[in-house]
Parts: sequence; structure tokens; C-alpha cells
Amino acid sequence: MSITQNKKAYHDYFIEEKYEAGIVLSGWEVKAIRAGRVQLKDTYVIVRDGELWLLGGHISPLLSASTHVNPDPTRTRKLLLKADEISRLIGKVEQRGFTLVPLDLHYTRGKIKCEIALARGKAEYDKRHAEKDREWQREKQRVISQINHK
Repeated sequence: MSITQNKKAYHDYFIEEKYEAGIVLSGWEVKAIRAGRVQLKDTYVIVRDGELWLLGGHISPLLSASTHVNPDPTRTRKLLLKADEISRLIGKVEQRGFTLVPLDLHYTRGKIKCEIALARGKAEYDKRHAEKDREWQREKQRVISQINHK
């Protein structure tokens, strides 16, 4: 079940491969995510010391969740993957000009997981072409539904 999605990632990048990663969260963050107070827009993944880190994700703290903790909504959060997956991703990011972007947060067996993608950036003309295709598909569906209703 999806919690939130990064819809802008599909607009700005060509998605090559997807991976499901665990995410290290504190208690107040879990409560806030379950309440739906999370945003992945302008979020990205970096590689530091052979580990993957999620930067820019914003989790708004609940007012009643933590009185003794000073919450930082945009702190850097560690992503958990198997060592061979991490090394494969690091190799591709460093060699071929790929980047890592988070696609969504979701529940898997009661745990909060982050789906990350190995992605290549789109040029401006690619974005325009994708928008034209989307509009054409919508128009086509509109025409088909009008024909079917007659």
C-alpha cells in the first residue's frame, strides 16, 4: 500500500531499474508517516562511504508525538539494501551517469519501505514529447468513449 509518491521523478527521469530499500526512521517519524505527513518532492539519494542516504525528504512532525525530542523534518536518512545491490548501484551511478531517485514510500508487511530507481535524466525536448504523448492518449480515450456512448 503506497503512502506517498514522487510523481515528478517520472517526469524528470527515464526509470531504468527499481529497488526496494528499507529506511532508518525514528519513532516520531513513523507516527508522522502513518498520519500521511511526508513529502518526497525534491528528494534524492546520494552515496556516501559505501552507503545510500535519502536527502531532502520532508516529514512534518506531529504536535503530540514527541515532547522530549527535537524533530528535524529534513534530516538525512539511511537506506538499507543488501551489500551486493549497493555495490552494483554505486558502480552504475559512478560509471554511466545514472542517478538514484526515490519513487515512493509504501508498506511491506507492516514495515515502511522506500522504492528507489536507477534513473537517467530527461532533456527538455524529451519532457515535451512525453507531454504530447500523454495529451494524445487522453484525446484518443475521449474520442473512443464518445463513439461508444452513441
